[in-house]
Amino acid sequence: MLSTLDLRGTERSAAVLASLVPRADNDVSSVVSVVSALIDDVVARGEGALRDQADKFDGGAPQSLRIAAPEMRRALLGLDAGVRSALEAAISRVREVSLAQVPSGRDTLLAPGARVEQRWIPVTRVGLYVPGGQAVYPSSVVMNVVPAQVAGVTSIALVSPPQREFDHGVHPTILAAAELLGLDEVYAMGGAGAIAALAHGIPSLDLEPVDVITGPGNVFVAAAKRLVRGLVGIDSEAGPTEILIIADITANPRFVAADLISQAEHDVMAAGVLVTDSVDLADAVKREVEQLTTETHHRARVIKALSGSQSAIVLVDDMNHAVEFSNAYAPEHLEVQVSDPEALLSRLTNAGAIFVGPNAPVSLGDYSAGSNHILPTVGQARFSSAVGAYTFLRAQQVIRYDKAALLGVAPEIRALADAENLPAHGDAVEIRFAKGD
Repeated sequence: MLSTLDLRGTERSAAVLASLVPRADNDVSSVVSVVSALIDDVVARGEGALRDQADKFDGGAPQSLRIAAPEMRRALLGLDAGVRSALEAAISRVREVSLAQVPSGRDTLLAPGARVEQRWIPVTRVGLYVPGGQAVYPSSVVMNVVPAQVAGVTSIALVSPPQREFDHGVHPTILAAAELLGLDEVYAMGGAGAIAALAHGIPSLDLEPVDVITGPGNVFVAAAKRLVRGLVGIDSEAGPTEILIIADITANPRFVAADLISQAEHDVMAAGVLVTDSVDLADAVKREVEQLTTETHHRARVIKALSGSQSAIVLVDDMNHAVEFSNAYAPEHLEVQVSDPEALLSRLTNAGAIFVGPNAPVSLGDYSAGSNHILPTVGQARFSSAVGAYTFLRAQQVIRYDKAALLGVAPEIRALADAENLPAHGDAVEIRFAKGD
């Protein structure tokens, strides 16, 4: 099922390793033209376009795309008590971790009368995407909403695809999670059209445009986020889920296999990668994957994902080689199951989230760790982060100089303004010291 990629004895430059990492054939650019037309249609026809797209892609739309408050309250009342308790615990943990992500403001006194204040301002309005498809994701409601609330965002709109089995509305578990978090603006819309609606607004629905859009979705959602970026901010272009596990001979092969399977059950395009310097461990993990797959609920989906080009067992020379490969891959989820994980941790720089040791599986982060599970994929962990309170904050500088402080830097401003052939810049300072002013 899992293929083997033997990199022992090969060149270890970052460029070579990056060219060898297993990836799914899921190129966002391949659907950009289709998605662009869908966005243009929503901009031109608004709610009518959204309804047509729901008919085409989701099997229909509800009578009202905006979910009424009574429906949300009913969903919460009907929520299984165990699920509600688990969601409340997750909300509490994610809130606590998100609070640690809010930077403190700082005042820098550069000279008497010369101050620059650094402050962090929340965006005004955000749009949060919660996917539908092959699973239900109330946990993604938590991961989207809580950091935005902690950041101080006061206007939040949530969208999720229509579900046929629930009269083309939003899945009731999604609605219950939204109600639990106090949201009052939820829409039954999905795919590229939903991203377009959040970015441009839909007047007939009283849906105002947002400033930032976050949340994972399929390739069409990722392409839509790429196309509206600049008009709005986004978190990242999320692709299929990924897990990369660095493991040595001390790792439990059954744990490793179970963790690969847990991510493979998301989607047939999900990636499961084991990187190890031990042939014995590689062979043991293969055997465990074969056995555990026969027992798992989404067997067909798991087999297809772990048999795909995006999944592999990668043999490396040593743990240094494993670190280099992982950084070239830049995985969404990185597990480190080795005898001394702390020895590797400082050098593992490119990963959305890192799970350390045998008792920190990715499933923990998906639900109950307190960390955020909305993470960059397809190598974007090289330059992007998990969703957090900081996703919804803007850094802003406030400059305060009195006249004496300005006079102190006036010669420097004049010198630089003249060097750049922008003399009026210097004049704007010197005019403040002319006689009579």
